[in-house]
Amino acid sequence: MWTCYNIYVLAAFGTIGGGLFGFDISSMSAWLATDTYMNYFHHPNDNLQGGITASMSAGSWLGALGAGFLSDKFGRKKALMFASLLWIVGSVVSLSAKNVGHLIAGRVINGFCVGITSSQTPVYLAELSPKNIRGRVVGIQQWAIEWGILIMYFISYGCTFINSPSGFRLAWGLQAVPAVILFGALFFFPESPRWLASKDRWEECLNVLAHLHAGGNPDDPTVIAEYEEVREAQAIAAQAKAVAWIGLFGPKMWKRTTIGVFAQVWQQLLGGNVMMYYIVYVFQMAGLTGNINLVSSSIQYVIFLLTTVVTLAMIDRIGRRPLFVYGGILMGALNFAVAGLMANYGHHVDGVGNNANVVWQVTGRPAKGIIACTYLFVAVYGFTWAPCTWIYVSEIFPLQYRAKGVGLATSANWAFNFALAYFVPPAFHNIIWRTYIIFGVFCFCGVVHSFFMFPETCGKTLEEIDQLFEEGVPAWKSDKVHSKLDKRIHELEEKTHAAEVEKVEQ
Repeated sequence: MWTCYNIYVLAAFGTIGGGLFGFDISSMSAWLATDTYMNYFHHPNDNLQGGITASMSAGSWLGALGAGFLSDKFGRKKALMFASLLWIVGSVVSLSAKNVGHLIAGRVINGFCVGITSSQTPVYLAELSPKNIRGRVVGIQQWAIEWGILIMYFISYGCTFINSPSGFRLAWGLQAVPAVILFGALFFFPESPRWLASKDRWEECLNVLAHLHAGGNPDDPTVIAEYEEVREAQAIAAQAKAVAWIGLFGPKMWKRTTIGVFAQVWQQLLGGNVMMYYIVYVFQMAGLTGNINLVSSSIQYVIFLLTTVVTLAMIDRIGRRPLFVYGGILMGALNFAVAGLMANYGHHVDGVGNNANVVWQVTGRPAKGIIACTYLFVAVYGFTWAPCTWIYVSEIFPLQYRAKGVGLATSANWAFNFALAYFVPPAFHNIIWRTYIIFGVFCFCGVVHSFFMFPETCGKTLEEIDQLFEEGVPAWKSDKVHSKLDKRIHELEEKTHAAEVEKVEQ
């Protein structure tokens, strides 16, 4: 069977798994303020709506925990194929929902798929990518999430003009289409060379590396150097006992595990996904209702998309650490600004439109200030933590722990995603503007943690990142450590050149 080895094509189709996550986010957010949805599901209160929204995150948590086992046993590619089938099933269950329980069941199944794809797509792409563009390639996962959010939001927006349950059923049914495309495309994808190495399938491993980096030439110096690194890393991994979850918290792994878990936790606690899920609520507080609210909400998705693509173009030059540190500072300031505007210029209301869950409103110029801060927050989030976290977590674990480690870290993302999706509607109802104070404090906690604990991974192979942790290089000095692979490639190129010169002279 013909196999595609173009890394950008692989990323474009592989990250459809991220697009499914985006589809699920906006397939709910676009309907929160519509009469059709509210009437059909009997006007869910803030707690029930939090549960409906968070049900996808609950499924994703379970999916991420199980993803490592599936990926290690059957391969990265087959794990993604299984997830695609789950998404199709979940979409069918959601579109046929007759009540809240039925809808939650569909979202949990969809979430199980997203848990697998969100954890294993970055692993798969990181293991395929050359080190010099790995950030860009893995970061396409986040960009795909944002495309999914935007596309599904506009599909849902169009379907809101259908004044019957057929509107949301059509929208939730159409979200199955990308999963069908992903499932079909995966038949033409190569398996991860690192996974093949873990199964001692060395000939296949070399073949994939040769096609990825040198048009199929196994004698290319880049291919030889990376193949040697993979063999060395696998030899070290083979000396260890069978990998178990508890090993992630062993003496040599606990730092990586806590960094991976907290990178995902901070990404949630910054407040970014709250904007994605409940932007309609935020803009209702700022006095926008009806179609004006929906159109204004869509603008933030466009901003998110554009800022992330700028980061993807630069991330392999500017690194990961600056994005974590400076991004967290700016987002913390914007959270405090929104809290200040709401506290000083807002007032209690009994509800906005048909949404009784919104009990605070700001009007006039301060409302425009809130909208502006929200757009700026989404822009900074798209520039920094949103794409960078997925890239970073896929890089820091060694081969034998990578699938399980990324799965565990991603499960932490989904656990907090669930908690926040459930917490935010009651928070907006009970503590209102103080919600933003909480997120602002978390932003600065993330800044401190990333500065002191997150080493720079940019420009290094996955095996060199292992060495970085093994040697205990302080995080703030890690950007001074240069790649050893480049030196090895240079040595091989000189050796090849000398052999060619000698042959000519003879």
